[in-house]
Amino acid sequence: MFSIQDFKADGEKLVQVVLNDMATVKTGRAKPSLVENVEVEVYGTTMKVMELATISSPDTSMLVIAPWDSSVLSAINKGILAAGLNLNPVVDSNQIRISIPPLTEERRLEMVKLVKQKLESGKQMVRDLRSKFKKMIDDQKGKPGISEDDIERDLEAMQKEVEALSTKLEDLSKKKETELMEI
Repeated sequence: MFSIQDFKADGEKLVQVVLNDMATVKTGRAKPSLVENVEVEVYGTTMKVMELATISSPDTSMLVIAPWDSSVLSAINKGILAAGLNLNPVVDSNQIRISIPPLTEERRLEMVKLVKQKLESGKQMVRDLRSKFKKMIDDQKGKPGISEDDIERDLEAMQKEVEALSTKLEDLSKKKETELMEI
């Protein structure tokens, strides 16, 4: 059974996935989001850096990770190195410092292309979501208590939500591109 609330909820989850994906694109500025979701093997399990430490950015080119338990320092260091983020963490007594080098113009343009790819991936997820819910709406045809007008109204409501999701994704992309091109 189709529900516009279900569609909206799934759409918000989708936007969050794309937002998190775009957050991994380095802008040349030190942001805690660069490393907070890096997974680290500690205490016999896998945890994220943000669950193990305070992550701060004292300036635009430096990240400081201060674990609450200093025994996990080397594990966090290894996790960041293994994450393939091209970051070089330096262990400094009871914290980790990461210097973020400024991006070259060529690298900025590469990052913009990457953002556009992530946007296109997000748009494809919206299309997939639309197809899934359109099938639900179409499956209601001929069922008791469901008129053609109800189906038409559901399709229109869904299309408005699809357009709103697409606009949100475009806005996220433009914001990230602007961030990337700032020097």
